[in-house]
This record gives sequence, C-alpha cells and structure tokens, in this order.
Amino acid sequence: MAITKLTADSITSGAIASTPAFEARLSADQTISDDTLTKINVNTEVFDTDGCYDNTTNYRFTPTVAGKYYVYWSCSGIASNNNVINSNVFIYFNGSQYNGASIAGNAVMSGGSSTAIATIDFNGSTDYVEFYLKVDATSGAVRADFNFSGGYTTYAGAYKIIGA
Repeated sequence: MAITKLTADSITSGAIASTPAFEARLSADQTISDDTLTKINVNTEVFDTDGCYDNTTNYRFTPTVAGKYYVYWSCSGIASNNNVINSNVFIYFNGSQYNGASIAGNAVMSGGSSTAIATIDFNGSTDYVEFYLKVDATSGAVRADFNFSGGYTTYAGAYKIIGA
C-alpha cells in the first residue's frame, strides 16, 4: 500500500480541493411579480475561488472544471400583507428547472425561506446553474428578502465534490 503525502500545494492545486466554488448572497430586497417565476440577482460574492460566478450580469455559476458539484440555494419569499400562499425556490441547470423546494403559507404568513439542494454533473465549459423564486400571495407586493434580524436569508453556492 502506497502512502501519499499531502501538501498545501496538492490541496490548493485541485488534487483534493473542492474548487471551483462560490457563495453569494442578495445585497438588498428584490421586488418580483406575484406568482411569477423570477431569476434572483444574487449579487454579492462571499467568495468565488476561480471567478466562475457572474454576480453582475447573468447571476450564474459556470465552473471551468468538469465534475459533480453540490449546489445549494436558499431564498426567503415575502409578501407585504402577510398572505403568502406558497413560496418556491428553483435551481435551474442550463436554462431548465433541475430541482426545487417550497413552503406553503396558506395565506396566513408573511413568507418563509425554502432551500433547494442538488448534486449536478457539470462539463467544465458550458454548463451553468441559475437561481429562481416564485411567490404566490393573495394580494400585495412580493419580494425576495435579503436580510432578517441581521442574518442573510437569500444566498446560493456550489462546490466541486468529485472530479470528472
């Protein structure tokens, strides 16, 4: 049995690193239309190891290394009149719905956070993910909420878990 010595160089060069990776969050509330699927502009990078997340134009992650990635998306959908029927978050892969999660409000709550997670194979060149929200309320304005009591409620991220 051979034993391989791990060094800082082997970890950061990708031998066992979980990169490319990113996490970003929403920097301010984003108003959306009621009961309408809307891409959320997750625009503030917490980190982006390889510059693969576009936080200014397309708001999408396009990793440059092929492999399986753990992708997560959490968003708080809010209604102004405390009347959310449901709030749904969706991970889109290459322009199509891949995964999602929802919270049912039964028209008696202001909103809630939903989190979708997925493990997705990326080709390392053109594959990408984007993050969407749909909030249905009985009346009033709806939005993606960025902050609740000092904690960020809308954020997304991904990191490589297995190479190609």
